[in-house]
Amino acid sequence: MAEFPGIGHVAVTVTDLDRSREWYSKLFGSPPVLDEDTGSFHHVVFALGGGALFGLHTHTKENDQPDFSEFRTGLDHIAFGVGSRGDLESWEKKLDDLGIAHGGIQDAPYGSGLSFRDPDNLPLEFFAPPS
Repeated sequence: MAEFPGIGHVAVTVTDLDRSREWYSKLFGSPPVLDEDTGSFHHVVFALGGGALFGLHTHTKENDQPDFSEFRTGLDHIAFGVGSRGDLESWEKKLDDLGIAHGGIQDAPYGSGLSFRDPDNLPLEFFAPPS
């Protein structure tokens, strides 16, 4: 059997596509590679390192739960992998420069993380393996 494939893309539903497009463009340091309204949903897609894609979606169906909570069944958080704790320190500075609140770097035996949230309260993290 072939090796299990890596993640090709992640897509999250947002409440305000314009606000999220601007916020993620600043975070990723690049504009989206796709911005398409299909009629039933609108999606904006960013290309990330390693070939992965990150999408933002809005749907024509009314959103009856606009605020994200990791305590509901489904997604808990999304972590972006970095190479070292030093890389986390660089990202911490970038988040500060962008005015994005975060919880500071937290160290654990399995690695170090830097947690923050997007405009819809979606929990995001930069994560480095242990040194």
